Amino acid sequence: MKNTIVSIHWLKENYLDKDLIILDASQQVNQTKVITELLDIQIKGARFFDIKNDFSEITNPLPNTLPSPEAFAKAARKLGINSTSKIVIYDKLGIYSSPRAWWLFQIMGHQNVWVLNGGLPAWTKENLPVEKIVKNDYEIGDFESNFNSEMVKSKEQILNNIDSKTALLIDARSSDRFYGETEEPRAGLRSGHIPGALNIPYTELLENGIFLSKEKLAAVLPDQEKPLLFSCGSGVTACINYLAYEIIGNTNSKAIYDGSWTEWGQKKNHKSN
Repeated sequence: MKNTIVSIHWLKENYLDKDLIILDASQQVNQTKVITELLDIQIKGARFFDIKNDFSEITNPLPNTLPSPEAFAKAARKLGINSTSKIVIYDKLGIYSSPRAWWLFQIMGHQNVWVLNGGLPAWTKENLPVEKIVKNDYEIGDFESNFNSEMVKSKEQILNNIDSKTALLIDARSSDRFYGETEEPRAGLRSGHIPGALNIPYTELLENGIFLSKEKLAAVLPDQEKPLLFSCGSGVTACINYLAYEIIGNTNSKAIYDGSWTEWGQKKNHKSN
């Protein structure tokens, strides 16, 4: 099974696997301003994967910044995650922040990780087991990071790509933000996009918080021979687009521009359209 997404039916059937760990990667605040009624519950037995704090470099002024491999491994071990763990990640919006957590495990070298397609809304719709959110301590795991530096790009590398056109940069933000027709939700940022970028709003890849079928995704996503780079507002929804290309079986080299528009949009000396 390709390490991309699983259905709620798959999770229901494999729920008692002793190596399975379910992670809730929901964020309390999201830039979509979507409000969920599922804030106080989780899939029964789930563990909270705190992207904003435990799994980000909190000393960096940019939000959601990639943590060091050592910090990631330490936080993963604290959640009881082992090198043999099979990990299923979900969030409470269906598909929003869970692909970010998926990508973090991928870049840290852990392959047995999947996103729950439809997330908590799809799980609760089928009346599957949930519980009130509880905070637990877990037996320390033995997770080790095997960092792949090729899966993340810096602003300097993105700037160089404008001229070299080596890779295709895909921006997951809404089209009105991409074309500068509305103000950015974060204060102090310019509107617009990185020159040469292609806009594929992540929302076009989903329907009711569930990924489109593989066939429909393939029809929406351009088939490029070039390496692929992904950006968004702060590196979260870019991972949705990244994962979508993985779902259709695209084997091109892929990387996230981690700073995304939050970094690029505040740099006056950077080009933008």
